[in-house]
Amino acid sequence: MQKDQYPIQTLCDVLEIPRSTYYQSLQVVESNRKRENKELTERIIGLHTESKKRYGAPKIHMILQKEGYTVSLKGVQRLMKKSEIRSIIQKKYRPYSSKHPIEERDNLLNRDFSTTTINEKWVADITYIHTLRDGWCYLASVLDLHSKKVVGYSFSRKMTTDLVMKALDNAYETQKPAEGLIIHTDLGSQYTSEEFTKSVQSKGMKQSFSQKGCPYDNACMESFHAILKKEEIYQVKYVDYHSAKIALFQYIEG
Repeated sequence: MQKDQYPIQTLCDVLEIPRSTYYQSLQVVESNRKRENKELTERIIGLHTESKKRYGAPKIHMILQKEGYTVSLKGVQRLMKKSEIRSIIQKKYRPYSSKHPIEERDNLLNRDFSTTTINEKWVADITYIHTLRDGWCYLASVLDLHSKKVVGYSFSRKMTTDLVMKALDNAYETQKPAEGLIIHTDLGSQYTSEEFTKSVQSKGMKQSFSQKGCPYDNACMESFHAILKKEEIYQVKYVDYHSAKIALFQYIEG
């Protein structure tokens, strides 16, 4: 800019304008920017409140862009920081590691998450949810990789084979898939159990497993549970199993 190379007075003399005009124009620009930032901040606060404080900068930035606002992700982060707005993420539950050796199984999915239709590839997993009275409870979910929607789930106070079988049964009864569907899970004992394997086979499905210690093999399911925790679970202190069950039903079905 020329003002970095020449004195303001010199530039004003060349342009034949008073210095006061120059400074007035600066005030107008600054005033417009303040007004735009104020409007943006109000909308950001609105989106954050509407989401029950679940949304962070990336999601709010995406919505603002769809609404026609011209602002960068860094700009949204700056305004949120200035207004002390953030999406709270709590520490994850760390389950105890098993001392039993884990047998590797076939990975039919092999990180190929592409699909051509629904009921072609499903992924499943269990996540942990804390309640004040009943302690840890467990949610088993089944996700369709084509629709990216939960097609079956089950919630229980115990992490058993019955939990994952109920989630699978729920998905099967709802979707009624044709034979040949791939159901992909981790190597957890619930999914490698004889009962679950028989249930899968009786439904004409093919069982696929992640490699040991490789969460990327089931990235889509991991992603859903991470969003569920960030947007719902970490925002609430559930009194007991029943209150958590109702809240999860409303979130998933909604």
